[in-house]
Amino acid sequence: MTILDKLEQEYLLRTIESGVGLVERRQLFLWTQGAFQALLPHEIMLCVTLDATGAVEHVECLHRTVLDRAALARLKTDVAPALVARWQVARSMPTVIDANDIALRATGVEHVLVHGSAQQGAAGTVFALLGMPSRPDARQAYFLQLLLPYLHLGLLRMPVAASAGPGAGNAPARPLSGRELAVLDGVRAGCSNEEVARQLGISALTVKNHLQRSYRALGVANRAHAVARCLALRLL
Repeated sequence: MTILDKLEQEYLLRTIESGVGLVERRQLFLWTQGAFQALLPHEIMLCVTLDATGAVEHVECLHRTVLDRAALARLKTDVAPALVARWQVARSMPTVIDANDIALRATGVEHVLVHGSAQQGAAGTVFALLGMPSRPDARQAYFLQLLLPYLHLGLLRMPVAASAGPGAGNAPARPLSGRELAVLDGVRAGCSNEEVARQLGISALTVKNHLQRSYRALGVANRAHAVARCLALRLL
């Protein structure tokens, strides 16, 4: 059990209170530079969205230091997928990665902490804190576990232009109908197909058909990814 001192409790409460309404990239960045930084000091944060197969779909890079375009591209295209893979191998638990790891040698940073929301081979988000001043310990891993839901929701709420990958969800293939959005809103609330059907006065088979058509329009493969995409597109 991790016991927090009074200052850590204050920082944590302040971070949670200010993290509830994150909806823009700038807000997410500023949030990570406040009390969050006191709990989890870092130079660069990679915010990774995974698709329905667990592969990297999009990477946002929030950095305090100046990065040239080549370094930024390397972080997004090479480092982020490697860190996600290491985290997945670690059974999706908070993972510490040091500078001698091959994925980090060319970046000039060390001491990385990685954690995310995704299950193995499924859609979700992963966050990597690079350039921490010392090797992350169990206490910092615990802080990241506590703050992960706010990072996850903040990334999903970001506008499409900042959060969607190329060709993978800039806009649906066609506009979703009102009934399709109503079905997805029920799914977001945690309802089964039968429960959504009762709420809307339609059959469970009709709900299933609406979901299948929505999946094709959104370019996704399951309920969770469909809801995540709709949230990113601000359709719900």
